[in-house]
Amino acid sequence: MTAASLQSRFDDARPFCPTPLQPVQGKQAPDPIIVTATPYAWRDPTTIKPREWVYGRSIQRGHLRAVVAQGAAGKTILSVGEALAMATGRNLLGQEVPGGPKRVWLWNLEDDAEELSRIIQAACKHWGITAGDIGGRLFVDSALDGAILKLATSTAAEGFVINRPLVAALTDEMKGRGIDYLHVDPFVSSHSANESDNMEVDAIAKEWALVGKNAEAGIGLAHHVSKAGAAEATALSARGAVALINACRSVLVLNRMGEDEAKRYGIEEERRRRYFRTYDDKNNRAPPSDASDWFQMVSVSLGNGVNDEGDNMGVVVPWSPPDAFENVTADHLYRVQCLVDQGEEVRFDAQAKNWVGKLVAQVLNLSAESDAKGDRAKINALLRTWFANGAFVKVEGRDRKSNPRTFVEVGEWALQGVAPTSTGGVGKGVEGGEPARPHPTFPPIGEGVGRDGSEAENAGGENSGGEGFVGGNPALGFVKRDLGKTVF
Repeated sequence: MTAASLQSRFDDARPFCPTPLQPVQGKQAPDPIIVTATPYAWRDPTTIKPREWVYGRSIQRGHLRAVVAQGAAGKTILSVGEALAMATGRNLLGQEVPGGPKRVWLWNLEDDAEELSRIIQAACKHWGITAGDIGGRLFVDSALDGAILKLATSTAAEGFVINRPLVAALTDEMKGRGIDYLHVDPFVSSHSANESDNMEVDAIAKEWALVGKNAEAGIGLAHHVSKAGAAEATALSARGAVALINACRSVLVLNRMGEDEAKRYGIEEERRRRYFRTYDDKNNRAPPSDASDWFQMVSVSLGNGVNDEGDNMGVVVPWSPPDAFENVTADHLYRVQCLVDQGEEVRFDAQAKNWVGKLVAQVLNLSAESDAKGDRAKINALLRTWFANGAFVKVEGRDRKSNPRTFVEVGEWALQGVAPTSTGGVGKGVEGGEPARPHPTFPPIGEGVGRDGSEAENAGGENSGGEGFVGGNPALGFVKRDLGKTVF
């Protein structure tokens, strides 16, 4: 067959039309099924409608969002904080509210209206929010007070059934009220289907997505993690069928602060559960975030007691992990190096009497005692970075009793052009007491370069031709920019 005849057959082809089933005697044959592909209509990209964000880059109009967390991790009070931020149009938790205040509907299926009022009013008291600030834009319902929500059922007798009348009524109410965001907590209580059946859960999720699309609103579904995901929650830790996560455009994951994180930040064990972090583990509609957003649960008294302050409720507020390098200069590092250089048997072991961390504490006016959690965390963070970048080195040797030990010595000196001299009994370098080729020491990529780990600005000066210190501080690093890249 020639190319010409192939093209002729292609041009004359008709849409696919399967042969109808043989008609049953006495009945008319069914109409043929026709499937037609739609040609793509080329568009000017500048004329395409931009995505409509309801809250930050997490909640999008017409799409599903899941909030996945362990029990009692803070899902409910976080959802209240987000709702108040949207209703007031204020950046309460670090997210902007595009276009100003929004109308938000919280439908809780676990707590009653009284408990929800406690949570909401505590947050309003903390943030100084008045009824006028909300302006009638917040709606709250509870299944425990009669607002039952069952979008689908699955029984042996009737099989899987979507509650179409409820879907229609819910969509109409959201359109009538102008709801911008509906948050359902939790998802598992919004249906009575088999939560482990991917086909049933997918159908429910798609129905929720259809509600969001038709009502032109964002839909949020709070969801628990399975027992297998109790240690560190991810999007795939969500209990039941994975179809829910696959159907969502954004999956916000909550995790309590871990033991290692608490030690790193100097948080006492009894206070650790007050902190949690969130990150979008599946965001198909916005660039991924490089870091988690941290939050702290603070206690707010409602003042509703008779003989005391009454109920104390948790309120979510943004929190930033302490930056070990905040207010630490090159001079601080240099002074620690001088103490190490002139000291005897400075040890790497934190249990040792001559632990190097005690010299850091001395220079920075910190406590090296084990019960000073915050100070110890800062000392350890500084030492990790300074060892990693070569400001200090570990040397294996023996102490005075011939026991094998790990000692600490100065590596590269902190200040360019400044080195200790032998006259002060400090130097260990070349003749005259100066170490060979002194130059700035700096933390490796991702460590000790500021609270958000961002790239530093060029410090400029005489070396402004593409080079400079991180934040203008030699203790924090030296960068060289090459074709727009930062090279360490």
